[in-house]
Amino acid sequence: MIAIFIIGVVVVVLATWFVRHQRKLRLRAHLMQEAIRNHDFTFRMPTHGMFFGERAMQETLNHLGETIRQQMNQNEVESWERLTRVLTHEIMNATAPISSISQSLLNRSDIKGAPIGDGIKAIYETSRHLSEFVANYRKMSELEKPVMTNVALHAVIDDISKAYPQLAWEIHSNNDLTVRADAGMLRQVLMNLVKNAIEAKAQKMVIDMREDDLHDKQVILYISNDGLPIPAENRQSLFVPFFTTKRSGNGIGLSLSRRMMIQQGGMLDLADKPCQGCPTTFVLSLFTTGGSSGSMF
Repeated sequence: MIAIFIIGVVVVVLATWFVRHQRKLRLRAHLMQEAIRNHDFTFRMPTHGMFFGERAMQETLNHLGETIRQQMNQNEVESWERLTRVLTHEIMNATAPISSISQSLLNRSDIKGAPIGDGIKAIYETSRHLSEFVANYRKMSELEKPVMTNVALHAVIDDISKAYPQLAWEIHSNNDLTVRADAGMLRQVLMNLVKNAIEAKAQKMVIDMREDDLHDKQVILYISNDGLPIPAENRQSLFVPFFTTKRSGNGIGLSLSRRMMIQQGGMLDLADKPCQGCPTTFVLSLFTTGGSSGSMF
């Protein structure tokens, strides 16, 4: 009787544990489904407390989410490249003769000082500005492939902070951390973020570095500034090429910076919640030298 009772208790305990375990697995599946439905492919689920087969499946799903995210980023880059190639070709074909002819007319003696000269000058200036616009556009499609090397992240950040002594810098970083990146591209991205902060009248930059072993040895940089906040209605369009709210801006800095990060296998985003004391925080993701490959190209 005692043996039967013990066996019964063991069966009940195992059954209870099995039901709870299955409920946890169902919850995991639901959470991943919701993440995919919301186009969030950065989901990562822990693997502790799972059987070896379940653990292997979860690890595969975790990597799959990252693969989908990178593929979507690559498709975004390729779409912009195709668009820029077509637009730059058509615009240059249209503006080149207009600019050349109007400039020649302005040099004629019968045009100089005549009322018609003002109109021709307006045509020339407009075509010239349009050509400059196209030149900026070409930057979006003529990025060189990144040269991936081991980069001492703290040294890069330290150099940039010294280049902008007018800002108060608060840096929380690991001095020994090395990431896999294109040093030139990474430096350009960081400088673009600092320049944007200065244009937003920032007085302070805060950089917080965090390692995330769950994300394939990924390094997350939170780059914050205390400048003017970004209006809510502009947040969705912030990385769209040529979107700008500045009179003198061309709207290429942030979109180009994101492209550079995508080419290195990383990403640049605007944080949903900025760090304390700063209204604006950008999130820059990289991989350590022990993590995944940086470039997708």
